[in-house]
Amino acid sequence: MLIAIPSEGNMVCPHFGHCAEFALYDTNEKSFKSVPSPGHVPGALPVFLKQLGVELVIAGGMGGSAQDLFTSQGVKIIVGASGNINDLIISYEKGELVSTGSVCSEHAHAGDCHS
Repeated sequence: MLIAIPSEGNMVCPHFGHCAEFALYDTNEKSFKSVPSPGHVPGALPVFLKQLGVELVIAGGMGGSAQDLFTSQGVKIIVGASGNINDLIISYEKGELVSTGSVCSEHAHAGDCHS
């Protein structure tokens, strides 16, 4: 399975739509690669990540429209995540990472979305 995490270095970017890149983790190969974000255009990121083969997105804050688009495409989401990306993957693989279900209000930014 391919997992996408909006990233700032080795940390989760607090707001999904405003990240500069995505860390892609392949659960079969146990490997990461980084891909640049095509930018914050409403509705574009879910399509972009689905085309890459992403089946799960782990994010901090994410707006309702993006969440709906992922769900309609069969991509699972976990929101409310924060911290080191490697630690999140370990938690996910142990079955310990749980979505808060929080939804960012439109144009909410870093720090306010996933609390």
